Amino acid sequence: MIKLSDAKVTYTTEAGSHPALANIALDIQRGDSCVLIGPTGCGKTTLLYLLAGLQRPTGGSVQINGAPVAGPRRGTSVILQQQGLFPWKNAFDNTTLGLDIRGVSDPDRSSKARDLMEKLGIWDVKDSYPAQLSGGQRQRVAIARSLATDPDLLLMDEPFSALDAMTRETLQNLILSLWKDRRFTFLLVTHSIEEAVFLGRRVHVLSPRPGRILRSFENPGIGEISYRMTGEYHRRCLEIRDTLQRTV
Repeated sequence: MIKLSDAKVTYTTEAGSHPALANIALDIQRGDSCVLIGPTGCGKTTLLYLLAGLQRPTGGSVQINGAPVAGPRRGTSVILQQQGLFPWKNAFDNTTLGLDIRGVSDPDRSSKARDLMEKLGIWDVKDSYPAQLSGGQRQRVAIARSLATDPDLLLMDEPFSALDAMTRETLQNLILSLWKDRRFTFLLVTHSIEEAVFLGRRVHVLSPRPGRILRSFENPGIGEISYRMTGEYHRRCLEIRDTLQRTV
């Protein structure tokens, strides 16, 4: 579904050129889960923005379904670290934002929003505004909004990093469950080794800037919440930790 060939991004300022990504080659199959992990400033978010169509490569190519990514596409949804909720809209109206923009009829919009919000455990706060919600509830609203448009590609930029450990694990479990149910393709950017190994069927470790893929790990054991308790999970975490330590 996704193919990057020798993709590069270089920022140009008055002080000169600053390469962010170099020689990125990446293939992601439809319905797969992929995680990018690496040191701060290695270009993980820049790579995600390339796939979202929010940024153009300065070299190489970025394709989705065989077509160059020339801008935002209808089938892609993005979940950001800070949620991006409108403070003047309640949880229900934030959830239905994408459906409103697309002109979905009221009955269909309400039915879809209710189904998602009930699955995510936030239907009871549908009339509450972001300032009245906990961090975990706000992130659930952001997830509901992103999935309401039935994307085939979900891009996530450290969506759980600001949450406490237990809320974070709960939402990781939720994303895993939704992925198994809907089989969208997703790519996650994270700094957490444990999160990367729990959610990524493939985990790619990036080098310091300019970001290059140093090593890719196959992680076929994901899919069940109990994976966290297995020896395979902990061995994979140690492998990735060792790679990151040697990188830094």
